[in-house]
Amino acid sequence: MTTAPRLVLASASPARLATLRAAGLEPEVVVSGVDEEQVEKDEPAAYVLRLAQLKAVAVAAREPRSLVIGCDSVLELDREILGKPHTPEEATRRWQAMRGRAGVLHTGHCLIDTHREVWLARSAATQVRFADVTDDEIAAYVASGEPLEVAGAFTLDGRGGGFVAGITGDPHNVVGISLPLLRTMVDELGFAWTDLWV
Repeated sequence: MTTAPRLVLASASPARLATLRAAGLEPEVVVSGVDEEQVEKDEPAAYVLRLAQLKAVAVAAREPRSLVIGCDSVLELDREILGKPHTPEEATRRWQAMRGRAGVLHTGHCLIDTHREVWLARSAATQVRFADVTDDEIAAYVASGEPLEVAGAFTLDGRGGGFVAGITGDPHNVVGISLPLLRTMVDELGFAWTDLWV
């Protein structure tokens, strides 16, 4: 096995950083600056993969001898891609459509070894079942501000966790980064997951 390089997270997501830290990793955070709105939306898994790649590549160009992780997530509901709602009105509309139903949370992952100039890209999907929440619960959740800047207008690891009735698949993926998938990708690039622990 090769000596583990420094780890860089090309994401401003506090949930992704907290997930990696809880798993024993301590990445440096370097925000990519990629404008997600300029990327054409097509099939959800392909879309998040493209965004993850763009973010990782943007950061990898200025981070030598590093393992750079780029990620992006969206919720798929009724074959529609739902990213961050940004406004209370849109978050409310989303929750009115999602309650009592199931969607699929897609997260794209791109891992680049900038020293050897090799990379991998994979996507993960997790089914999310939403509780049949009331209008008052939706209004209170939207008023909290939490759902406005997160993919799918909900969190599993925050206030929105009580509104998720269940999931099928990796819970970390719903938070924004699949630890089992990332471990496999790290292994494929020739590094030991446990060597990345701090």
